[in-house]
Amino acid sequence: MSVTVVLGAQWGDEGKGKLVDILAAEMDVCARCAGGNNAGHTIVVPSATGERGETKYAFHLLPSGLVNPSCIGLIGSGVVVHVPSLFQELDALEAQGLDCTGRLFISDRAHLVFDFHQIVDGLKEVELGGSSIGTTKKGIGPAYSGKASRSGLRVHHLFNHDAFAAKFRKIVEGRFKRYGHFEYDTEGEILRYKDLAERLRPYVIDSLTFLHAQLALGRRVLVEGANALMLDLDFGTYPFVTSSSTTIGGVCTGLGIPPKMIGKTIGVVKAYTTRVGGGPFPTEQLNDIGVHLQEVGCEYGTTTGRRRRCGWLDLVVMKHSCLVNGYDTLNLTKLDVLDDLSEIRIAVGYEVDMQELAGFPADLDVLAKVNVKYETLPGWKASIAGATKYEELPENCKKYVEFIEGFLDVDVEWIGVGPGRSSMIRKELTRKQKK
Repeated sequence: MSVTVVLGAQWGDEGKGKLVDILAAEMDVCARCAGGNNAGHTIVVPSATGERGETKYAFHLLPSGLVNPSCIGLIGSGVVVHVPSLFQELDALEAQGLDCTGRLFISDRAHLVFDFHQIVDGLKEVELGGSSIGTTKKGIGPAYSGKASRSGLRVHHLFNHDAFAAKFRKIVEGRFKRYGHFEYDTEGEILRYKDLAERLRPYVIDSLTFLHAQLALGRRVLVEGANALMLDLDFGTYPFVTSSSTTIGGVCTGLGIPPKMIGKTIGVVKAYTTRVGGGPFPTEQLNDIGVHLQEVGCEYGTTTGRRRRCGWLDLVVMKHSCLVNGYDTLNLTKLDVLDDLSEIRIAVGYEVDMQELAGFPADLDVLAKVNVKYETLPGWKASIAGATKYEELPENCKKYVEFIEGFLDVDVEWIGVGPGRSSMIRKELTRKQKK
């Protein structure tokens, strides 16, 4: 069981990239299983040039384990790939000194995102009007829609240019019929992809065969989840979700590995809650607390730059997340953002009409009217940025961590106390581990 999985446990933006960066130092392969360049992971590492200071790497489509020079990056079959963005990201990373030569591979079964998907993404949002989902406009939803309706194009289609061109024209014509004749140079795009295909060719492999060969050799595989549980197409706040499976199930279907090969699943949870886009958000704080979390936490999206909505940690959400993904341990991130607060609230239940709900509701009309039950804990009013061991944290800080563990019955194994690679505490496990 040499597969370790890192998944977002809330609405995304939990800071998964830093844990992936740390774990990838001991891994042979870091794989993406779902999503596209709508994801955003920021990695902060000591300067690659040896000079003082730090280097920030922004990942969107590429596995962020590539920061570690001995780790191979794999984009799996469940990912949707916008090829121009892939090379733009790769070029930017290599310009910062990150050499990915021979370390990046892409599944020949992965579906392609085209510029017309991005145009359609915007048109669909306009069509929804006041019910806008708030997508990243990266074309992810339309690409997955094409995949589900069996009208998509996959990476391997690029290498038979005439057949690709015929299929591409037919798909674009279908979008014109659906949305009207929007401005789009179909023939120019076909020519563009003839060149892109040749640049892409060295990266393309049968990822299923490759991954299982790695596992058979005892190589260690790290799966980097994109988005998060509450954005899952089935178990998230539908329809304010992404278009793929962001759960542990998506790991298996997106990479072609059986569940029995997964050895450990780590859920990444921010010490408070954030989300972008539309949809009900029970613990959202439209007040000074919300502003504090936004500003101190630098809550702006890596991919879009959008300001994130902020609120208290919601353990109803986390309970739901634990049920679906079965986390072995948790990574609690950005705990230092709470340093200056006198008291901290944690959501522990939802009530509707004086009746407590048994779980997280599917109906968003119900979710929009829940009364949130909170526990209030004292803050620690001290900086934890320099802490390197759990024992160095203030008592009230440790009580906050242990309250979360007790409520969820899951160990917090990793604690983020700052933005850098070194700002992560590993805590001793106290509960019986499932794996």
